[in-house]
Amino acid sequence: MRRETQNILLVLLGGALLKLALTGTYLRYVKESLQPWLVLTGGVMVVLALVSIVRDIRLGQAQPSGVEHAGHEHGTSRSPWMLLLPVFAVFLISPPALGADTVNRSDRNAAQEAKASSGFAPLPSDEVIPLTISEFVTRTAWDDSGSLDDRTVKLTGFVVRKDADVFIARLTISCCAADASPVKAKMAGQDFSALPTDQWVEATGRVVPGSATKESAFVPTFTVSQVVPIAAPEDTYEG
Repeated sequence: MRRETQNILLVLLGGALLKLALTGTYLRYVKESLQPWLVLTGGVMVVLALVSIVRDIRLGQAQPSGVEHAGHEHGTSRSPWMLLLPVFAVFLISPPALGADTVNRSDRNAAQEAKASSGFAPLPSDEVIPLTISEFVTRTAWDDSGSLDDRTVKLTGFVVRKDADVFIARLTISCCAADASPVKAKMAGQDFSALPTDQWVEATGRVVPGSATKESAFVPTFTVSQVVPIAAPEDTYEG
């Protein structure tokens, strides 16, 4: 691979990382806490490429006319340019975050193994309690005190359909989208036929006590009193 090609690839790869990190698109791939590392990595790549370009220009100007650098490559292989395809994909295509298909490919509920050993913090006394789906599922599965019984909660997630059942779901990640695991609750109490799959919603309602069991794969049933379609949040994953 010629040095010019290397430098161009380095600039484009670094620029792609910076674009992902500075536009918020990175949240579709990694956790929010990794943004500084993406910015640093992309910046270093661009700086290294620019330094190399400046050095090559100076060497070219200092080189006597008609004399080539030793080892200079005359041929240009096509294969290095194939590395540009994923870079162009980043610049030109905005892939969506993982959604209902990912949830349906797994038979487990991520919170089913998240049993708290030190108990749960008291819930606020608000009339409607906003909860992440992870905390909602974990409490219904493992909180023996029944802290959610007869309490109205609000969940934010996207619609998933499997057979005749409709779920509100999110994907949890510990590092990046590659380790995403689904967490979901089965919605009941209304007709959800008008809600398309992957539609983001805010659902308000109450848990059916005792519905998150081993037999249900620790998926609780959520009796919905109100469901409101919303736009997808910037960060679609739960940490």
